[in-house]
Amino acid sequence: MINQIRRPASEIMRDEMIARSEIAAYLADGPRTIPEIARHLETPGYEVMIWVMAMWKYGLLRETGEPDENGYFRYELDE
Repeated sequence: MINQIRRPASEIMRDEMIARSEIAAYLADGPRTIPEIARHLETPGYEVMIWVMAMWKYGLLRETGEPDENGYFRYELDE
């Protein structure tokens, strides 16, 4: 595994409001998985996971159903 420098959680959470709007704009085109969102944002998956789970917790996103063939759930805006 390649060593990667991880940002502190406080820095990740500081960027949540910016990421939230970018994630919402991307999901407006349809449901996406965490890896798809991470590739789109060019951000590590573990950071996207934190942001998506926060959005899910507060009712901004919902899972679309069963996981895909790789085990990832798709998330969509909960309007």
